[in-house]
Amino acid sequence: MDGGAAEKSLNAVVQDLALRMGQPGQSRLGAAFFTVVSRIHDIVTDLQPSAEELKAAIDFLTDVGHSADARCQEWVLLADVIGVSTRIEDLTWPCPDRATPNTFPGPFYRDDMPDRPLGADLCLDGFGESLRVQLCLTDLRGQPLPDAQVEVWHANPNGRYENQEPDLQPEFNLRGRFRADARGRVEFLTVKPAGYALPADGPVGRLLTTLGLPPQRPAHMHFRVTCPDMRTLTTHVFDRNDPEIGRDAVFGVRPGLLADFRQLPADAGGPMHALDLTLVLVPAGQAEDGRLRDASPLQKEH
Repeated sequence: MDGGAAEKSLNAVVQDLALRMGQPGQSRLGAAFFTVVSRIHDIVTDLQPSAEELKAAIDFLTDVGHSADARCQEWVLLADVIGVSTRIEDLTWPCPDRATPNTFPGPFYRDDMPDRPLGADLCLDGFGESLRVQLCLTDLRGQPLPDAQVEVWHANPNGRYENQEPDLQPEFNLRGRFRADARGRVEFLTVKPAGYALPADGPVGRLLTTLGLPPQRPAHMHFRVTCPDMRTLTTHVFDRNDPEIGRDAVFGVRPGLLADFRQLPADAGGPMHALDLTLVLVPAGQAEDGRLRDASPLQKEH
């Protein structure tokens, strides 16, 4: 079959699928399925993969599925490294300039982290240089958000999360859930996180290695803030002085997410570093232009 006949055959498959589905755009699932199938056929037409290459692609996706579990979600990692997670956040929740940008939670988030009192130390193994974090939570007008709930999680000084090393780090190390005080403030102790390379022992890491793509992430700290009548903020804040700040493997860095992990004077006593942040939330249902809108299913998840 020549190229023109092959392309005509592929187009016929897509046309036949549309006829079988009737009106694929009538449901979100139908529209998504038809669009994905159409784009896959476009890719096949452009690349003309062999049967062996198709099998290799299927084997890779199968490997990703087998590597996803409660401790490390390889599917989430794949979405992150191809920029889809960041793109969906940008499309789902465009935010006003003065609001803190929303980002993805990443593959190491846990929704079962324990409640901690204000001022608690998240470091359970005493490993690392101490860091004092002071958060100020406000709305777009600068009004404080008392009683807001803040979840925190980050890597240790070796760039490893606790759920990556269940045999080496204490359970819930460098994780915790806080409740802001009446002034919308949260203060706690932890240790200064390090940047890290994405895991290379799974199918996604091996793919990056094969492609020669740098797997590095700059040092950062994750936050998830929930408050009545406000849009839930899931974000992470980066050390602006990290040498990898311009080469984030998962495209998560934003100008509004750069922060100073300040080194304190050695003779001051107490923590060695300090991080002072103001996180600005957006009212629930508010779009970038200030008007209210209904949340889509994706938006409701966040």
